[in-house]
Amino acid sequence: MNIGIDKIGFYAPHYYVDMIKLAEARGIDPDKFTIGIGQDEMALAPVTQDAVTLAANAALQVIDEEDREKIDLVLFGTESGIDHSKSAAVYLHHLLGLNPYARAVELKQACYSATAGIQMAKGHIALNPESKVLVIGADIARYGLATPGESTQGAGAVAMVISKDPKLLALENESTYFTNDIMDFWRPLYSDIAYVDGKFSNEQYIHFFNTVWEKYKEQTGRSLEDFSALCFHVPYTKMGLKALRTILDEATESGSERLKANYETSIQYNRKVGNIYTGSLYLSLLSLLEKNDSLEGGERIGLYSYGSGAVGEFFTGILQPNYQDHLYVHQHEELFHARKEVSIEEYEEIFEETLSADGSSTEFDRTNDPAPVYLSGVEDHKRIYVNRIK
Repeated sequence: MNIGIDKIGFYAPHYYVDMIKLAEARGIDPDKFTIGIGQDEMALAPVTQDAVTLAANAALQVIDEEDREKIDLVLFGTESGIDHSKSAAVYLHHLLGLNPYARAVELKQACYSATAGIQMAKGHIALNPESKVLVIGADIARYGLATPGESTQGAGAVAMVISKDPKLLALENESTYFTNDIMDFWRPLYSDIAYVDGKFSNEQYIHFFNTVWEKYKEQTGRSLEDFSALCFHVPYTKMGLKALRTILDEATESGSERLKANYETSIQYNRKVGNIYTGSLYLSLLSLLEKNDSLEGGERIGLYSYGSGAVGEFFTGILQPNYQDHLYVHQHEELFHARKEVSIEEYEEIFEETLSADGSSTEFDRTNDPAPVYLSGVEDHKRIYVNRIK
C-alpha cells in the first residue's frame, strides 16, 4: 500500500517586506540579503495572525467534506505555540470543522516537527488505511528589529493531507535520522525571540545532512543519480545550496546540473516568504512541484529535514502519475499577487504590535486582514478566533 502526501496547501500573511529596502534601511549592502542569504521578500504577520490562523488558512485551501470526515488525526508541528498546555491542533480541529472522533496533538522539535508528524502519519495510515491525517507546519520566525537574524524572519504555514494512494508523492519506507544534543538555536520559555549561534548552526546543518545522507546510501545502495531533485529545509535559501554542494561531486556533470537547476526551482516560494521554520522544507517541495514543468510521475525526490537542537532526517518520495493535476497553483499565484508591500516604518510598527503579556482583554482591528481565519482578540485570557467562511 502506498502512503504519502495526497494534498498540499500553503498560506502566508498578506504583508511583506522588500529585502533590498530593508537592507538599505539598516545600512547593509543589499547583495548580502538577496545573494548572500538568498532572500527577496519577507512575509510579515499582523497581530491578527498567529500559528493557528496561518495553519487554518492553509488547510482550508485543500480540505473538502470527505477529508473532514476521514481525518481522524491532526498533527501540528510548530515552534510558535500559543499555549504551554492546550494544543494548537485542538484549536485548528475546531476551526476546520473536522470529525470529532479524532486525535489532535501539537509537536515540537524546532523545524523538524512537521517531518515527525509525517512519519507518525504514515504509521497511522498503515494501521487505519481508510483514515486520513492532517499534518501542519506553521510558524512565525521572529528575531527582533535590527538584529543579526532580522533578515531570516518570515511567517506562513503548509498543510498536508496524508493518505493511502496519494495523488502527489508516495513516501518510501527507507529513511535515516540522527539526533545530537547541541545548542545551535533555542528559545527559552521566558523569551519571545530565539537565540542562535549562527556559524555553529550552519556547520551542524551541513554535518547532520552529510551524516544522514551517508547512512542512507549505506542502507539503500542508492546514489545521487537515483534522484531527480533534492529539497531542503531552508531557513534561508542559500543554506540548502551549501549542503547540496557538499555532495554534487558524487553526480555526473548532467546530474549535477539537473540537481542545481531543480534546487533553484524549489526555493522560488521561499525567496518570497522567508523562514517559516517547520513548514520551510514543505514550502520548498511545493515550489518544486508547482514551478517545475519537466518532472514526471515515477521520479524520486529526496527531502532533508533539520531541526536545531538537533534532529536531522533524510527521506524520499516517488512522484505520482499526473500529480500536476492535483496542485493548487492558481490559488498560490493569487496569494502572492494579492500581498501588500509595506514600508520599513510600517513593518516596524506591525512587528511591535503584540498581544498583551498579562493576558488582558483586547479587541483587534481586523478590517485590514483579508484572511478567512483571523484572531479577533483576547478575552478572559482566551484567544478568540473567527472563521469567516465556516
